[in-house]
Formats: sequence, C-alpha cells, structure tokens
Amino acid sequence: MSKPRLLPASPRRPASAELRPEPPQGGPAIAEIRPGQSVELLKELHILTRDGKLNQDTRRKLKQVYHLYQLIAPLLEEVAASGGELTLADHGAGKSYLGFILYDLYFNVAHAGEALPGRIFGIETRAELVEKSRMLAGRLGFSRMAFVHATVAESTTSAELPASVAIVTALHACDTATDDAIAFGLVKLARHIVLVPCCQAEVAGHLRQNKALALRRTPLAELCRHPLHTREFGSQITNVLRCLQLEASGYDVTVTELVGWEHSMKNELIRASLPTRPNAAKAREAGTRLAALLGELQLEELGARFSVAQPGAPSS
Repeated sequence: MSKPRLLPASPRRPASAELRPEPPQGGPAIAEIRPGQSVELLKELHILTRDGKLNQDTRRKLKQVYHLYQLIAPLLEEVAASGGELTLADHGAGKSYLGFILYDLYFNVAHAGEALPGRIFGIETRAELVEKSRMLAGRLGFSRMAFVHATVAESTTSAELPASVAIVTALHACDTATDDAIAFGLVKLARHIVLVPCCQAEVAGHLRQNKALALRRTPLAELCRHPLHTREFGSQITNVLRCLQLEASGYDVTVTELVGWEHSMKNELIRASLPTRPNAAKAREAGTRLAALLGELQLEELGARFSVAQPGAPSS
C-alpha cells in the first residue's frame, strides 16, 4: 500500500474482541478468517485464492490489517458512543484493503443487523484503483464506502469529503504523504489519527545538505556522516518530529510496533487521540521542543511541513 472505526438493540460481541474462525463456504477452516466475514471480498482483494486458500505473503498482509482493526475498532466504538459522526478517511488507500476489511468486520460482522450511521472514505491518486474500489463496493453492497480520486493534499479541500472527519488513517503512505495525512487530520479536527509511516526521505535529504556545517557544530552530526546512517536517522527523526507536531496540536500520542518485525520492516505505529479538553500548557511545551529540535538539526526550513494547529482548532 503506497500505510482509528466505525449501539445496540440486542446483545453483541465487542468489536475489539477476538473472533473465532469459520470455514470458507464448505472448505477447511482458516484461522485468519472471521465468522461472517465476506470470503468474496477476500478473494477480490487477492488475499484468498479462488479456491479459498491463503499464501504466506497474503497471510502477513492480513495479519497487519487485522491488527490495525483491533486497534481501530475501540476508536470507532468511542466515536459512536459519544454520538459523533462516524467518519473515517484512509489516505493512500491503494486497493483499499484496510477500508474494505474495516467496513466488513465492523459493519457486517461486529454490528450485523444494526442500522449504524457512518462512512468510510478511501483517498487514492491512481484513478484506476479508485474505479475498481467503487465497482467492488457496489458488487458487495458496501453502500457506506466512498472513494476519492485526489492527492492527500487535494483531499483537504475536496467537496467529496465532509468538513470534519472523526478518524484518519494512513497505512504505508510513502514519504511526505504521511505528513499530508497529518495535515488533513488537523484541518478536519480528527479525534483520532492512526499512522504507519513508510519510506521517509525528505528529512534525510535536508540532513545530507547540511552535513558539512553540522559536523563542525556538534558531535551528534556523526549520525549523518555515512549515507546509510543518514537515511536511518532521517527516518527516525521524521517520526519524532511528527509526534511532537501532533502533541503540540493537542493530541495524546503513543508509538508502538504494529506487528512483529518478521512481518514488515515498515512497522512503526503512531496513534494520536485528541482529548475532550486538550492540555494547552503541554501542547505549548511540545511546540517549544519541536522548534528546538528543528533548530538543532538545522531543519528550520521544514517548519511549514511540521506546522502546529491550535489545540482543538483547524490548522492554518
């Protein structure tokens, strides 16, 4: 992929609970398939083969998406319980693996038979993937899914998206697309932002440009002496700056592994949630640390990239 969801008339299983496997339409049981889950969807996404089997690569992909679902489902429940508009925007959606499986597990499995409001939006730059996703949603009857052909940056002002979005996700959105997803979330006053960054290169490029001067200033510049170290350090510092940007905008931020490293090297999960009453003093302190870090690394020119929104207000 280029990279939190969606109450009740009858007793039901919590959306975040572990679900038991079910055999795919008469075939042998596959542990990764949940009861009531659309086998047709999994085949259309090429996660299952036409004869209903999994291979090792698709098993890894499914494991990542399921794990994300387990993290996102409680966020969907929290938004729904508060009476908020249950909207989720997935950036860099690609073939919309995440959006489709979230929709299926949340609306069709966890809340089967309930008339829940809400919409899931997939945002993607490749028109052919957008059209394929629209056709698949139509065939499956996933009526509360919509797909927008736009860059992440363009989506901020797109009339196809609502003025506010409860949850923003970006799974393996490459390089600055993750930053654009953060900017989108800040503008849309997202209550939750869930990111799995990928292929960060912009900061590393700036570190290389400033290497000669930095080596004279501080021994820490040794982190950027060799290209491999520059790339890895640039990737790490990019995510540190993103976390500070979110904290300075009033969010509570946690950073964890998405799945075991044996499944994916692009494995850092950043989860940000906006409290009901953001701590303005804490946000200001994070903003100070963000500015200081940009200055120490001579990255002041990236100030706009990591711009901060006033807690609880749209970014400028």
